[in-house]
This record gives sequence, C-alpha cells and structure tokens, in this order.
Amino acid sequence: MAKPVLKPRLASVDELFTTQEERDDAKRERVIDIPIVEVDAFPDHPYQVRIDEDMRELVENISEHGVLTPAIARQKEDGRYELVSGHRRKAASELAGLKTLPVIVREMDRDAAIVFMVNANMQREHVLPSEKAKAYRMKLEAMRRQAGRPANNSVPLEQNLSGTVSRDVLAEQTGESPSQIQRYIRLTELIPDILKMVDEGKMAFRPAVELSYLSEGEQKDLLDTIELELATPSLAQAYKLKQFSQEGRLNSDVTLSILREQKPNQVDKIKIPRDKLSRYFDAGTPVAKIEETIIKALELYRKRERSRGMER
Repeated sequence: MAKPVLKPRLASVDELFTTQEERDDAKRERVIDIPIVEVDAFPDHPYQVRIDEDMRELVENISEHGVLTPAIARQKEDGRYELVSGHRRKAASELAGLKTLPVIVREMDRDAAIVFMVNANMQREHVLPSEKAKAYRMKLEAMRRQAGRPANNSVPLEQNLSGTVSRDVLAEQTGESPSQIQRYIRLTELIPDILKMVDEGKMAFRPAVELSYLSEGEQKDLLDTIELELATPSLAQAYKLKQFSQEGRLNSDVTLSILREQKPNQVDKIKIPRDKLSRYFDAGTPVAKIEETIIKALELYRKRERSRGMER
C-alpha cells in the first residue's frame, strides 16, 4: 500500500519577511499610551472608585510624576479597550487632566479577565463587604465556567455557588474559610439599601447574611420597619425573620413584632415612632440629624426651666 504523499507546510508571509527574534519580540507585552476616552471600565466592576483622601493623594502624585504602574486592559472586538486592573489610576489620571493612560494590553477572555481583576484588588487596604460579596461571586462563577461546569442550573443559589473544588481553591487564595466566602456571596441577595447599611456599619454582618434569605418584598418591609423603629435586627431576630419567611408566615406585622422584642442585655431605650416626628423633620432627614436636633431642643428646654426656677 502506497504511503500518502505529505504536502510540505508553506511558510507564512510573516515567517518569510521577519526573523524569529522579531516574531518573539512582537509577542512580548509592552506598555503603550492609550487615549483615556478609548478605555472602558470593566462591566459590573465590583470595586468602587471613591473620591476620598487616598484618591486626592493619588491625583497629586500622578500630576507630579505621572502614572508609575501601568494599567492592565484587554482589547475588545470594536477596537476599544476594557480595563481589567487600574480603575483608580484611570480616575486619578482624568482628575489630573491627563489625556492618555499607560496600559499593558493582554490577551485574555472574559473569565480570565474576571479572575485577574479580582486577584488584583484582593490586597486593597479598604474593601467594603458589598465589594467582597460581588467580587467573590464573580470570581467563583468564572472559575466554575473555566472548569467546564454549567454557569446556570436549577439548584438554589447557595448550592449553585458552592462547588467544592472552586470554592476551596478560592478560600485558599483569599485566606477566608469556604463558609465565610459563602456568607459574603449571600450578601449579593440583599436589596441595595440594606446592603448599604452593612457597608456603613449600621447593620452587623451575620444578621445581614440571614436576612438575605428574605424575599425582595419582605426585605423592603423590613427596611421600612427598621426606619420606623430606629433599630436593626440582632442575629437571633434575623434567624426568626428567616424562619417565618421560609414558613410563609412573614408579613409587616410579624416583622414589627419581632423587631420590638427586647434583645438580650439590651439597655432600655426611649423610642419615638417616625410618624410622630414627621411634622418636625423633612422626609429623608438622617437619623443622626434628628437625634442631634432633639438633644439640642431638650438642652434649651432645660435651660429655660432652670431660668424659670430662679425667677420664682
């Protein structure tokens, strides 16, 4: 039997007119200055770019020395660039009046970009609970897709995002326990206003995790009750709210009843329903401002009573 004739591989145009050294050099990453207007933010970027004292210092530093550490981006199909790492540097450069941003353009698909983006921000000094929650969820989903597992299935969220291999790898990379990572991911099920309370330290982390199991409507009722009572649920109360929700027995009256239960070791507090204060304060007045105004009014009242006593 005659052996098949093998056709010789034809050299490409690139191979004919360039040396191997030139081809290798072309593949090396290099820093290029890209117009800032052509660099887009990463979709659903979980980390906030805050205009705070650190940002002001960064703007000052960039104004004086330029951007010392290049950003990382990938090129999109439309020719624009998608920022993977360097959102604060881009914002600071814009505030400093720069027109271009030094960027290393790297070839990577969306999942690889997500993993890189989260890894690059893990060492930030100040990371909000909401930022961790969204970042952990995005990375875990990307890792599962990279492993060839379906991104969406019919099982509940807590099972869908708790694949043993990916979850344990993420735990090892972050230094968090697998259960703690799962708790952070649960926070993504909170409505924005309650999640903001966690970020601002107005609601404890563990109760917030349990409250994430409430439906959107139940969470909105809870938020109204929190504002009315000027109190957030303890962990025990959050467990109870979750239990009533799972049993289909949670409504606004039950929520109010649970929040009015006295907490262990609770110091007695004088509570004034929000509706009784509404004629004295504009809608949306912060609780701290209301408290400050009431205290000042009481101080004036006491001074007036003392003056009356001295006149008698």
